[in-house]
Amino acid sequence: MRLAAFLLNAIETLKQADIDNPQLDARLLAGHALGCDRAQLLSQSERVLTDEEISILNALLTRRVRHESVARIIGKREFWGLDFGLNKATLEPRPDSETLVEAVLRLASRNRRLLDLGTGTGCLLLSLLHETPHATGLGIDINPRAVEQATTNATALNLGSRASFRAGDWLNGLTEKFDLIVSNPPYIPSADIPTLMQEVCQYDPLLALDGGEDGLAPYHLLIPQLANFLTPQGHVAFEVGQGQAQQVATLLRDNGFITIATHKDLSGIERCVTAFRPD
Repeated sequence: MRLAAFLLNAIETLKQADIDNPQLDARLLAGHALGCDRAQLLSQSERVLTDEEISILNALLTRRVRHESVARIIGKREFWGLDFGLNKATLEPRPDSETLVEAVLRLASRNRRLLDLGTGTGCLLLSLLHETPHATGLGIDINPRAVEQATTNATALNLGSRASFRAGDWLNGLTEKFDLIVSNPPYIPSADIPTLMQEVCQYDPLLALDGGEDGLAPYHLLIPQLANFLTPQGHVAFEVGQGQAQQVATLLRDNGFITIATHKDLSGIERCVTAFRPD
């Protein structure tokens, strides 16, 4: 079989499985399997595939038909222009979360020492460290496998000397204070999880999705404790789910935070809440 024929068949197979962007996904999977970029795929359209290549390509295609995302299949996802490796213990970084990075970088803060709660791949912490060369940071995740992946990502991005990661249950056991605390906690209401797209509800880790009955359980747990772990005039930044920004802002206000702001993602959804701890 020639490459062009395989791609046509793959696109049709993905269409029948109701996969969005079947042309793009077919190209990405083929490029990953064959070590080709888009231009090479076009220039090699008449390439005759070996039996081994066809077997590998079909295996990847089968995974995508089952609604495993392309990023999970190839084992990495771009975020903030950087590549982040994934494993089964980590959420797949998504563009909505870049709203938090943008919001933090606009804050008039020192950001010398950063804390990322529920770090997953480390995408928030490592993206911020990439943009703030003199800062250092700590990422906490309850799953040791997520910690392993974040550590690997830090090394791959040449940020290993400024980022450390450890397994832990949120703030438990911490004694240090930080200039900035960020978090993308689980915020999906428990009953809503089965209704999410299959790429999320079947493949993202449940611990990183389930925010309790109303999706706000992690915010109720964390926000009353944050002042104990912030330096004077420190900042916090939370990613939030659709419709949750004002409730999280109220929680922050009720716990003594000021200069509270919400930030919209590219879809116009309030996706991030930032706040300031007064002296």
